[in-house]
Order: sequence, then C-alpha cells, then structure tokens
Amino acid sequence: MGKLQTFKLGIKPLGQSPRTIYVYLPNNYNPNRKKPYPVFYMFDGHNLFLDETATYGKSWGLKDYLDKENLELVVIGQDCNHEGNKRLDEYSPYPISKYKWFTEVEPQGNLTAKWFVEVLKPYCEKKYNIYKTRDHIGIGGSSMGGLMSFYCISKYNTVFSKAACVSSAIRPVYKDLYEDIKNSKMNKNTSIYMDFGTEEARNKAQLEKYMDCLLKINHLFEEKGCRTYPHLVMKGTHSEASWEKITPLFFHYLFPELYR
Repeated sequence: MGKLQTFKLGIKPLGQSPRTIYVYLPNNYNPNRKKPYPVFYMFDGHNLFLDETATYGKSWGLKDYLDKENLELVVIGQDCNHEGNKRLDEYSPYPISKYKWFTEVEPQGNLTAKWFVEVLKPYCEKKYNIYKTRDHIGIGGSSMGGLMSFYCISKYNTVFSKAACVSSAIRPVYKDLYEDIKNSKMNKNTSIYMDFGTEEARNKAQLEKYMDCLLKINHLFEEKGCRTYPHLVMKGTHSEASWEKITPLFFHYLFPELYR
C-alpha cells in the first residue's frame, strides 16, 4: 500500500496561502534509492486520491489505482483556491469573458504555472527522491486543470515531457491557446494524452465544436513532432467518476515503462 502525505507550501502572490499539497508515495518508497522515482504533478490535488477530501464527495480514486498496479510513481497534487471563483482565475492563463458558463475571469494561470515550476517542483525535489530531468516528469489535470496542463506542456516543455489533458476547458480560450502552442518550441520526446467525453456537450453540434478544437490542437502538437493520444470518451461525463475510468489509459500511455 502506498502512503499519502500532505504538507503546506506558500503560493504568494496568489491567494489562500499557504496551499495544501497532496503527495502519493508508492509502496516500498525508498528515499535513499539510487534510482529516483518518476513524478507526475497534478492540479486539484484534493480531488485526486480520497473521496473524503473531494469537493463533491467523489475522487479520481488514484490511491486505489496506484496501489492496485503497484506503480513506482510519485504523484503530487496541488490544492486549488476554494475562494469564490478564484480557481477559475488561477487555472486560466488567458482572459475569459462573455462566455455562457464562465463569469469574468482575471487570468492568473501564468503565475500558477510559474509557481509549479519555480517553487513546487524544486521544493519537492529536495523533499522526495524524484527525478529532476524532464524525461521522467509529467503534468496533468481535468477541466481547467486540463487547460493548465496544455499550457504547461507547451510553455514549459523543457520541464515537462508528458501531459494528461482531461476534459480540458479549451473552447473559451481556444484562439489564445492555439497561438501559444503554435509559437512554442517542443521537444520531440513529448507525449500528450487529451480527451473529451460525449456526455459533456449539451448536443451534437456542441460536441462537434469541442472535438474540432481538440483535434486542431492535437494536429499542432503532431506537426511539432510530439506523440499524441486524442480520445473521445464514449458516455464520458464531466466528473471525477468518469475521469477515474480513464486514468489507466493515460498512465499506460505516458508511463509505459512502469507496467513492464
């Protein structure tokens, strides 16, 4: 059985500081092992591992899955800002306004991503026996966390080599995200999983628009030599219960060496 730990880490100038960090350490984790452990950083840490900490009472069930597979992987999740709509601000690198499902957003995603790279990552590398090199480091999240994962893998491609962009909220910021990826320099040793559920759209026309955005972004990454896995999740919903079901897919895809 793996161990789940938490600690607090300052996140200023963002609010609700310090922030809770959730860390899953694999079974028989050895801090003195010569070979470091690969690491996967994630957004919305409170929703990842246990139902009792999840916002809506249902988590991704990551602890159960990682325990079952006995993966030698460290997973580190950052708790979001729970004050009003601050999560939307902190998880969006771009402005969003006059969009049906969003209030006016003050984009602070660039600050959040910078904090992941310049504060959270170095701190965890001192605290845990994990890799510092990009080939063994991934980033992932869902919804706005999925958008942030797209942003991080393109903006900080020298840091992250893998990304799981699950049910990503890309449509409201599609043009800005597209331009950022288009202008980014990507290492060809980059793997990106991206998906959207058929039940996340209100109708067929909306689903077509979401998939059109996703596939165009996928094509951009392919043109830059990245390895990609675009996935339409049949009967997939915008929920932790649905994301729990696709967890094995993206872990197998991003970390195939852990299953050998």
